[in-house]
Formats: sequence, structure tokens, C-alpha cells
Amino acid sequence: MDELEHKYEVEVKLSEKQQRLPEDVKDELKASGMMDEKGKLKLKGVSPKMLKKMKTEFVDCPVLKSNIQFIQCFVCPNFQSRVMGKVLCKGDSLKK
Repeated sequence: MDELEHKYEVEVKLSEKQQRLPEDVKDELKASGMMDEKGKLKLKGVSPKMLKKMKTEFVDCPVLKSNIQFIQCFVCPNFQSRVMGKVLCKGDSLKK
């Protein structure tokens, strides 16, 4: 099986408590249907238990050059896969 094409391998880190998503990210998630109007995440294929765990994880994003919540990374177009505590990232620039 071929390996996914990726530019970066980013380690997933744990924080002590849940992190908040920035408002612009929340608006994007609502627009794409991944979050309802009350602010509850609706990610397909992700159980509530896993979602709770994902809220305490963050990555040092090589594209945005900052620490971001893993959920933001998970819904990013650069996200390839998560394998054994690492995220495979395409590394393309994000156009706004």
C-alpha cells in the first residue's frame, strides 16, 4: 500500500483542559454543516467519546505557525491522516 503524500508529520500533544475554538473557526464549521447553531460539533465518523478526547489535544501547525486545537486541524483541507499520535499534513498554504 502506498504511503499518503505529505509534507509534514506533526505530533499530537495533550493539554490539561479543553481548549476553545476561535470564533472564525466556529463560523466556518457552522457554514460547512459540521457544527449546529448551538455550537455542538457534528463530525461524521467521530464518536462523542473520541470528540471529547480531541478537544483536549492540540498540534503545532506548520502552515499557520501556531498551536491550534486538533479539531481545527482535523477539518483542515491539509489534513491527510492521523497515525500513532502523529498527523500527516499536506503543507499547502491556506487561502482565505
